[in-house]
Amino acid sequence: MYVYFNPNPAKKIVGDCVIRGICKLIGDDWETTYTHIIVQGYKMFDMPSSNSVWGTYLKNNGYLREVIPCSDMSEEVSKSHCTIKDFCRKHPKGKYLVATGSHVVAVVNGDYYDTWDSGDEIPIYFWRKEELDE
Repeated sequence: MYVYFNPNPAKKIVGDCVIRGICKLIGDDWETTYTHIIVQGYKMFDMPSSNSVWGTYLKNNGYLREVIPCSDMSEEVSKSHCTIKDFCRKHPKGKYLVATGSHVVAVVNGDYYDTWDSGDEIPIYFWRKEELDE
């Protein structure tokens, strides 16, 4: 399920999870994604790391934000214990950007792409394409 993914040209692994995740989701390279998010932040007079900035960028690219309800996971998993791994098992098809309180990870067809194994992190919400590509 976990796939190492780091499109950062300098191979940095901290502070750019949003850029890395959106790269995987949309398919642009790191530099292009970073530039688009910076421009969005400029338009909104806010920092590119702000949830509202990159969220607006995703929304403008046809993505919808959804909260992860407990019913979306298996019955034996309570909402406080739903993990990214659980999310992947429940969503074996499609592209998602899954957000925890402090991290973002791309999920594509049931695999999660990150610079570290974040599968035990607890997601709060996710972004998905209005019409799934796959």
